[in-house]
Amino acid sequence: MKIKDVIATLEVFAPLPLQDGYDNAGLQMGEPEAEVSGVLLCLDVTEAVLAEAVAKSCNMVVAHHPLLFHPLRQVSDVGYVERCVRYAIKNDITVYAAHTNLDNVRGGVSFALANRLGIQNVEFLRDNGNGGGSGCIGTLTEPMDAASFIALVKDSLTLDHVMCNALLKSPICKVALCGGAGDFLLEDALKQGADAFVTGEMHYHRYFGTEQRLQVVVTGHWESEQLTPALVQSMLRERLPKLPLHLTTVNTNPVVVR
Repeated sequence: MKIKDVIATLEVFAPLPLQDGYDNAGLQMGEPEAEVSGVLLCLDVTEAVLAEAVAKSCNMVVAHHPLLFHPLRQVSDVGYVERCVRYAIKNDITVYAAHTNLDNVRGGVSFALANRLGIQNVEFLRDNGNGGGSGCIGTLTEPMDAASFIALVKDSLTLDHVMCNALLKSPICKVALCGGAGDFLLEDALKQGADAFVTGEMHYHRYFGTEQRLQVVVTGHWESEQLTPALVQSMLRERLPKLPLHLTTVNTNPVVVR
């Protein structure tokens, strides 16, 4: 099997035209015609992740976040991106990113988050009209109070803490979700009558005015997308059952809470 076969399978599931205009999803570096020895799946490409790929005989890394997002002015040891580029090239590792195209596809990142929380009847929160959309919205199997819902989020994602607004006094049934930085969908959640909005990041001032309108639950960016490598693994395993797949064991979350 060639690397281009893996890329083709990824892009059938999450077509590149679904990515946002600012994004740089797709092939980052490497040789698509090379035979694939194994694929390492991760959220972020770091030097430790690339070293793990070498140790596991993987010549392809599929990440959620693009390594190459901004233009490089030099390929040296000036920063971790440049070091990763050098390391990947020296070790013949192909790097591919499935980013906002994976966010915007039905069954993508936000849908995986909803599934983990047991949300039913899930649809796009914002239908983009091109076969894709942003975020998702659905219902709990039964209403619950705000404290119980927050506990559900923490337990489902194995979190010690989340950031919230004041506890909603009315029951929570309809839930909107967006993996990663999703506060651009806050108004969509309100317009669609969501009782709660779960996302990875939200700017400080966006909390104002939400009091007793909906329960905001902010998990952290990495925390809201931690299910993404397993989502890609499941999709590839179903379509390419002979492909050696590995989930990274490296926790790439750069944010530490003490």
